[in-house]
Formats: sequence, structure tokens, C-alpha cells
Amino acid sequence: METADAILDALKQVIPGLAATFGRSCEIVLHDYRRGEQSVVAVAGQVTGRRIGGVTSEIGLRMLAQGDDAHDDLNYVTRTNSGRTVKSSTLPLRDAGGRVFGALCVNLDVTALRQVADLLGDLAGVAPAAPPTTTFTDDFDEVLEAVIRAEELALAKPVDSLTRQERLPLLRALDERGLFTVRGAAPRVAARLGISRASLYTDLAACRTDGQKP
Repeated sequence: METADAILDALKQVIPGLAATFGRSCEIVLHDYRRGEQSVVAVAGQVTGRRIGGVTSEIGLRMLAQGDDAHDDLNYVTRTNSGRTVKSSTLPLRDAGGRVFGALCVNLDVTALRQVADLLGDLAGVAPAAPPTTTFTDDFDEVLEAVIRAEELALAKPVDSLTRQERLPLLRALDERGLFTVRGAAPRVAARLGISRASLYTDLAACRTDGQKP
């Protein structure tokens, strides 16, 4: 029976060769979600600047929110904070019992290809669509802020000024985006929203109860 540790150890041996096969534009990142904030356990290549001991991105949080129902997320395109265009695939890792415990992420820097596509689009009179920005960082607080800030922009209102009724949909959205799957996230969210931990846990429980209603 393959254990999670055995699977991770095997992958650590092969990802340098896989990254080298695709060249300097490829990066492969191995995540162990059991490690909480420090989920990155191996990196080969340099595209997003990931390092061992780093945190998952918003994409990883979304996969964590799916739990054991997570599925392969293939060929999605995002943009780093530095402006590089990255095509990625995230593959959940399962132990022998079918439980998701980590992920293998492949990132390809397609900035140059995107620039060519944009040029052709300009010539054809087609406006290129801008890919969403993903926060690749070693600091979980930066990921947390990016997730909350995205919801704050959608609300067009500071999150620390929301009434309880306005706050409940926000917490539901943050929960669905997997923010609370990381240990220690709740107190940080409470501080960002300007409420007590007790209030946050009460409101979050209410959101989850409402979400179970038919």
C-alpha cells in the first residue's frame, strides 16, 4: 500500500528530470497539504519563484476546498505579480485510500508566446483577454490578502466596514475559495475584517449551516 510519504519521495526523485526536459520555461512544484502553510516540499525550475517551505496559491486553496473530490485542473492561464504569463496544470495526489494529501503543479512560462498571440490579435482586430493574476509567494499572509482583496473589490466596500448580514456572504465566498482549509487562517481573517475570533467562528458556522439547507 502506497503511503503519502512514499509517493512524495518518489516524485521528488523525478521532478528535476521532468523540468529539465521542458527547459528553462518550466517549473514543477510539489505540495504536501498536510504541512499547512509550508506546503511546498520540492521545486524544480524557476518560473514563479517558488521555494521549499513556501505556501500554496489561490489555486491550491481552491483545490483544498474540494477535498477528496478534487480533480485535475489542466492548462489554465494566469499572470504572476511580475507580469509573466503562465500556463499551469495542478494534479491532486491521493494516498491508497483515495484521500487527497498534496498536489503536483506544472508551470510553463508562455509570456513570449502570449506576446506573439496578442500581436496577431491586434492585427486581426481582436482584443486579447487578460488572464487573472495569481499570487505566487512564500508568505501565506500575501495569499490571504489577495483572496480577501479580490472579494473586497467585488463588494466595492471595505471588508472591515461590513454589517453582519453583508459579512456572511463574504465569509461563504472565502470558505468556498478554501481560505479556511489552512490552519491559522481564521484568526487572520478575523483581524482583517475587524471582528473577534468568536464572531468569525459563529458567522462561519452559520454560513456552513445555511449552505447545507436544500
